[in-house]
Amino acid sequence: MIRKIAPLLIIFALIINWPTFAANQDKEQGAVKAAQYWLGLVDNGKYDESWIQAAAYSKNAVNKEQWAQSIKAAREPLGKVISRTVRSAQYMTSIPAGPDGEYVVIQFDTSFIRGSDVDFGKQ
Repeated sequence: MIRKIAPLLIIFALIINWPTFAANQDKEQGAVKAAQYWLGLVDNGKYDESWIQAAAYSKNAVNKEQWAQSIKAAREPLGKVISRTVRSAQYMTSIPAGPDGEYVVIQFDTSFIRGSDVDFGKQ
C-alpha cells in the first residue's frame, strides 16, 4: 500500500505547487523581457532613458547625470553587443543589501565587439 501512496503524494505535491511555480515562471519571463529592453537602451547610448526606466530604489541612490556618466564610462569602451544570452533568472523575495520585495535576479552572458567577454555575474 505504501508504494501506491508515494507516487500519488508526489503527483499531489506537484499539482499543489504548480500555480506558484507557474506564477514565478511568468515573473521570470516578464523580467527577462524587461531587462533585455532596458539593456537595449544602455546598448544604444540612451543612458538618460535607462535611468528613467530604472526602479525607484536605484533612482534614489544616484541622480540621472551621475548615472549617465557612470554607465557611459563603463559601457562605451566595450562597443557593440555581439551576443547576449540569459544564463539564469531566479525569482526571489529578498536580495543582499536590498529591502524585502519581489525580485528576479538575472544573469546574462554578453560578448562585445571590443575586448573580451564581460561577466558581471562572477565575483
